[in-house]
Amino acid sequence: MLGPGDRDDDIALLAARFDGIAPSDVAYWTLEPEDSAPGQARRLARRALARWDLEDLSDSVELLVSEVVTNAVRYASRPVTLRLLRTHVLRCEVGDDVPQLPRLRQARATDEGGRGLYLVNRLARRWGATRLSTGKVVWFELNRG
Repeated sequence: MLGPGDRDDDIALLAARFDGIAPSDVAYWTLEPEDSAPGQARRLARRALARWDLEDLSDSVELLVSEVVTNAVRYASRPVTLRLLRTHVLRCEVGDDVPQLPRLRQARATDEGGRGLYLVNRLARRWGATRLSTGKVVWFELNRG
Protein backbone atom coordinates (compact mmCIF):
# COMPACT_ATOMS: atom_id res chain seq x y z
CA MET A 1 0.00 0.00 0.00
CA LEU A 2 1.33 3.40 -0.92
CA GLY A 3 1.54 6.19 1.58
CA PRO A 4 -0.16 9.57 1.23
CA GLY A 5 1.27 12.55 -0.59
CA ASP A 6 3.93 12.66 -3.24
CA ARG A 7 4.44 8.88 -3.33
CA ASP A 8 1.49 8.16 -5.65
CA ASP A 9 3.83 7.31 -8.53
CA ASP A 10 6.08 4.90 -6.58
CA ILE A 11 6.33 1.41 -7.95
CA ALA A 12 7.63 -1.86 -6.64
CA LEU A 13 9.50 -4.49 -8.59
CA LEU A 14 9.60 -8.15 -7.70
CA ALA A 15 12.22 -10.22 -9.46
CA ALA A 16 12.55 -13.98 -9.37
CA ARG A 17 14.97 -16.26 -11.09
CA PHE A 18 13.96 -19.65 -12.45
CA ASP A 19 16.60 -21.63 -14.25
CA GLY A 20 14.05 -24.08 -15.58
CA ILE A 21 14.30 -27.81 -15.96
CA ALA A 22 17.42 -29.19 -17.60
CA PRO A 23 16.77 -30.56 -21.10
CA SER A 24 18.18 -33.90 -19.95
CA ASP A 25 15.27 -34.11 -17.46
CA VAL A 26 12.58 -33.69 -20.12
CA ALA A 27 11.33 -36.26 -22.62
CA TYR A 28 8.80 -35.14 -25.25
CA TRP A 29 7.05 -36.95 -28.08
CA THR A 30 4.21 -36.44 -30.53
CA LEU A 31 1.92 -39.42 -31.17
CA GLU A 32 -0.58 -39.85 -33.96
CA PRO A 33 -4.14 -40.44 -32.70
CA GLU A 34 -4.14 -44.11 -33.67
CA ASP A 35 -4.82 -47.38 -31.86
CA SER A 36 -1.08 -48.04 -31.66
CA ALA A 37 -0.37 -44.82 -29.70
CA PRO A 38 -0.83 -46.25 -26.15
CA GLY A 39 1.65 -49.07 -26.83
CA GLN A 40 4.10 -46.64 -28.37
CA ALA A 41 3.70 -44.31 -25.36
CA ARG A 42 4.45 -47.18 -22.96
CA ARG A 43 7.64 -48.07 -24.83
CA LEU A 44 8.83 -44.46 -24.99
CA ALA A 45 8.14 -43.91 -21.29
CA ARG A 46 9.95 -47.13 -20.35
CA ARG A 47 13.05 -46.03 -22.31
CA ALA A 48 13.05 -42.59 -20.66
CA LEU A 49 12.74 -44.13 -17.20
CA ALA A 50 15.66 -46.47 -17.97
CA ARG A 51 17.78 -43.47 -19.06
CA TRP A 52 16.93 -41.72 -15.79
CA ASP A 53 17.53 -44.85 -13.66
CA LEU A 54 13.87 -44.86 -12.58
CA GLU A 55 12.97 -48.39 -13.70
CA ASP A 56 11.22 -49.01 -10.37
CA LEU A 57 8.43 -46.69 -11.62
CA SER A 58 8.02 -48.47 -14.97
CA ASP A 59 4.96 -50.58 -14.12
CA SER A 60 2.98 -47.67 -12.68
CA VAL A 61 4.06 -45.20 -15.36
CA GLU A 62 3.29 -47.59 -18.19
CA LEU A 63 -0.19 -48.33 -16.82
CA LEU A 64 -1.07 -44.68 -16.20
CA VAL A 65 0.45 -43.39 -19.45
CA SER A 66 -1.48 -46.05 -21.33
CA GLU A 67 -4.77 -45.01 -19.68
CA VAL A 68 -4.31 -41.27 -20.26
CA VAL A 69 -3.05 -41.67 -23.84
CA THR A 70 -5.92 -44.06 -24.64
CA ASN A 71 -8.42 -41.42 -23.50
CA ALA A 72 -6.67 -38.71 -25.52
CA VAL A 73 -6.47 -40.80 -28.69
CA ARG A 74 -10.10 -41.87 -28.44
CA TYR A 75 -11.35 -38.30 -28.98
CA ALA A 76 -8.44 -36.38 -30.56
CA SER A 77 -8.39 -35.45 -34.21
CA ARG A 78 -4.82 -34.10 -34.18
CA PRO A 79 -1.55 -35.51 -32.80
CA VAL A 80 -1.30 -36.12 -29.05
CA THR A 81 1.72 -35.00 -27.03
CA LEU A 82 3.43 -36.94 -24.27
CA ARG A 83 5.92 -35.24 -21.97
CA LEU A 84 7.78 -36.65 -18.97
CA LEU A 85 9.53 -34.30 -16.54
CA ARG A 86 12.01 -35.50 -13.95
CA THR A 87 12.16 -33.12 -10.98
CA HIS A 88 11.62 -33.98 -7.30
CA VAL A 89 8.71 -36.04 -8.71
CA LEU A 90 8.09 -37.68 -12.05
CA ARG A 91 5.43 -35.72 -13.90
CA CYS A 92 3.67 -37.02 -16.99
CA GLU A 93 1.63 -34.72 -19.26
CA VAL A 94 -0.59 -35.81 -22.15
CA GLY A 95 -1.97 -33.09 -24.41
CA ASP A 96 -4.73 -33.32 -26.99
CA ASP A 97 -6.93 -31.00 -29.05
CA VAL A 98 -10.17 -31.70 -27.17
CA PRO A 99 -11.18 -28.89 -24.76
CA GLN A 100 -13.47 -30.97 -22.51
CA LEU A 101 -11.79 -31.80 -19.22
CA PRO A 102 -12.01 -35.39 -17.99
CA ARG A 103 -14.01 -36.11 -14.89
CA LEU A 104 -13.53 -38.84 -12.38
CA ARG A 105 -16.42 -41.26 -12.16
CA GLN A 106 -17.03 -44.66 -10.66
CA ALA A 107 -17.62 -47.25 -13.37
CA ARG A 108 -20.34 -49.83 -12.83
CA ALA A 109 -19.35 -53.49 -12.76
CA THR A 110 -20.98 -53.98 -16.18
CA ASP A 111 -19.18 -51.02 -17.85
CA GLU A 112 -16.44 -51.94 -20.30
CA GLY A 113 -14.60 -48.64 -19.80
CA GLY A 114 -14.49 -45.69 -17.46
CA ARG A 115 -11.80 -46.92 -15.05
CA GLY A 116 -8.77 -45.06 -16.43
CA LEU A 117 -9.01 -41.91 -14.35
CA TYR A 118 -9.99 -43.98 -11.33
CA LEU A 119 -6.65 -45.80 -11.66
CA VAL A 120 -4.81 -42.51 -12.12
CA ASN A 121 -6.53 -41.12 -9.02
CA ARG A 122 -5.61 -44.19 -6.95
CA LEU A 123 -1.99 -44.63 -8.07
CA ALA A 124 -0.73 -41.09 -8.70
CA ARG A 125 0.57 -38.73 -6.03
CA ARG A 126 -1.47 -35.96 -7.69
CA TRP A 127 -3.23 -35.49 -11.00
CA GLY A 128 -5.24 -32.88 -12.82
CA ALA A 129 -6.21 -31.38 -16.14
CA THR A 130 -5.63 -27.92 -17.58
CA ARG A 131 -7.64 -26.43 -20.42
CA LEU A 132 -5.54 -24.70 -23.10
CA SER A 133 -6.53 -22.59 -26.10
CA THR A 134 -5.63 -25.58 -28.27
CA GLY A 135 -7.27 -28.32 -26.15
CA LYS A 136 -6.11 -29.64 -22.78
CA VAL A 137 -3.30 -31.34 -20.87
CA VAL A 138 -4.00 -34.18 -18.44
CA TRP A 139 -1.13 -34.71 -16.02
CA PHE A 140 -0.14 -36.90 -13.11
CA GLU A 141 2.78 -37.08 -10.73
CA LEU A 142 4.47 -40.02 -9.06
CA ASN A 143 6.95 -39.94 -6.19
CA ARG A 144 10.42 -40.89 -7.33
CA GLY A 145 10.82 -43.41 -4.56
